[in-house]
Amino acid sequence: MEAPKTASDLRFRLAMAFAGVPRLESLQFPFTNPSTRPSRTRFGLSNPRFGRTRAFSARSSSASASASAPAERDVEDGLGPVTAFKMSDFAIRNHVSVGLAGRADEVIFEATVRNRSSPLYKTRVVLCKLTSTHAQRRGRRAIEVLKRLARRLLMYHSYAMQVHGYVCGGDHSSFTLVHGYHGSYSLRHWLQLSDWLPTLEATLALDEEESFRRVGDDSVGGPAISRQLRLTRVLMRDLLIAVNYLHSHGLAHTQLRLENVHVSPVDRHVKIGILGNAVDFYDNSLMSSTADGSADRRKLMIAFDMRCVGFIMAKMVLRDLMDPSIFMKFKSFFTKGSYPSCLREFLLPILSSNSPSGNAGLQILDRNWGAGWNLLSLLLATNPSERISCLDALRHPFLCGPRWRVEPSMDIIRWGLGSTAVRIAEEYIYGRHQRKRLAYFIELMEMLNPHTRPKNWFKLLEGRWRLLYCTGRHIGLTLRQPSPRVLIHDAYLTFSSTSDSENTLSITSDISFKVMPTPHWPHDKSGIPGALQTTSPSARLTSGRRLYSLEEDSKGLPNGSTRHSRLASDSQESMVVRRLSGKKWKGVANMNKEPPFNLPVVKLEPNEVEVTMNLNESVGGAMDVLREVRTQVPPEMFDISKLVCGTYVDARLLVLRGVNGSALLFTRSGFDLR
Repeated sequence: MEAPKTASDLRFRLAMAFAGVPRLESLQFPFTNPSTRPSRTRFGLSNPRFGRTRAFSARSSSASASASAPAERDVEDGLGPVTAFKMSDFAIRNHVSVGLAGRADEVIFEATVRNRSSPLYKTRVVLCKLTSTHAQRRGRRAIEVLKRLARRLLMYHSYAMQVHGYVCGGDHSSFTLVHGYHGSYSLRHWLQLSDWLPTLEATLALDEEESFRRVGDDSVGGPAISRQLRLTRVLMRDLLIAVNYLHSHGLAHTQLRLENVHVSPVDRHVKIGILGNAVDFYDNSLMSSTADGSADRRKLMIAFDMRCVGFIMAKMVLRDLMDPSIFMKFKSFFTKGSYPSCLREFLLPILSSNSPSGNAGLQILDRNWGAGWNLLSLLLATNPSERISCLDALRHPFLCGPRWRVEPSMDIIRWGLGSTAVRIAEEYIYGRHQRKRLAYFIELMEMLNPHTRPKNWFKLLEGRWRLLYCTGRHIGLTLRQPSPRVLIHDAYLTFSSTSDSENTLSITSDISFKVMPTPHWPHDKSGIPGALQTTSPSARLTSGRRLYSLEEDSKGLPNGSTRHSRLASDSQESMVVRRLSGKKWKGVANMNKEPPFNLPVVKLEPNEVEVTMNLNESVGGAMDVLREVRTQVPPEMFDISKLVCGTYVDARLLVLRGVNGSALLFTRSGFDLR
């Protein structure tokens, strides 16, 4: 196999390998020699994605031999494989497929080529009559793009909707484009079918890998989730290879939508729509045609396409987003400047209300330690410079699946730890095993804290955080019968910047609850709503270190003794080594030759604390209600001065420690703005 001579060739080969396309040397694909063209004859490809050898042809096999020589000459002459047709060359059909619905300035026809001298004889095509000036400009642009992509016709035929040519003559007020027919449905229409999953599996020949069915196949959470996840991976990998093919040629699609994506039943590839809106990365007509300006324009174009790919992935996995009203809420989440990593927190109440038994899309994104949410947040990042590229997305654990093993980055490891802790906390079954696992994951997150300086915490802390879990005591109403029965709803911690100092924040704790006067509270949750608020107007952030110490090492020793410090250090070092040398986290331990026995933290120093409680109706024994609220919530949420330090923070999760050593795990509220 000839080694790639350019960086784009190497990236292309990597993308093809990640997508399950067969080895490039078996295709004899021309990377650098434009005079060598791929054969148009029929040949077989052995693709591990389908588990069998399948055959396809770029054009009709009966006419490929006779058409190859003229096409070669057209490409060498720089004209591209574009044919000028006449309307008499087509037999117009009396119907149009629903998936071919065009815009208001387009008239769509389905036809069959009846010209015996044409290489497309008896081929089904689509005639797109463009009436407006803007639409005609799109049609001519599609032909220009085809001429640029002609050197890699194999990739063009595999991942783009073919443009065969145009209809010459006739009315000059319109322009008719002739492109290939790739099925009756766009991807949107596929997903709207009631039996979309088995139909798409049959179209992509995925049933041949798993022809049998197990018990519970159609139940939510069973093998049907695995089937949908496998289908999503196949479609997303094809889509990313197609978009990367355009980006490697200096083009951005700019119109990637479900309506512009088709699944061909012939070669079983995803086809992106007509490239009439494709834009060049480097526009020479711009006044600011400097190197920096061109690079910025290229990054913005790629980021825009990746955002469109993110919306397509979200609709494929979360089919509730096909509803326009829900999708508008979904888009407003990003337009308001929210953190993309908090998307799950935002969508969870919306999607759970529509599917009380469990949403299949949520379960797919939650698999593999929440890798799907991570990829979705990278595709839809608010800052264009933070969005993931096509090649990095193809290497992401969510799309690689069991066939390709990838080495997870430290960000993926942190994301997986946090997602697992959140999932365990949401189950709300706090037995001894769950509590030990949660404490273990929180400690691992603290060891991998990416932000250790107060200035980084100051940027990330601002906002509203919802309390998920506390490693301290848990007291509820299940085994107790207090006189004022109080049901706690949510507890939030809000950090706001102040004008006093750059390292000073105001902290507000909000706890909502209900007072239920009737003894039938397990069945009747209608009570008197109330709220408890604790405010510290100023809290300073300073750097510090947390020295871990075990209880058995501190018995009988004064706090300032050297022996106590040495024992605490030795015990902490052995504890860290034991945790990081486990089977699951041995890769993390290899990164640090000497695991630390103390970790940098950010100390919180709140000043005065003000407590207020509001009840919508007058309730007798307000002090008893306040005492019951204090009994059920962690003491740090009632008295903010007991918050000592912060040990972990990112855009999604926060871990704070109290004076008694208990850890409080928070998640950023989905309705929080930056």
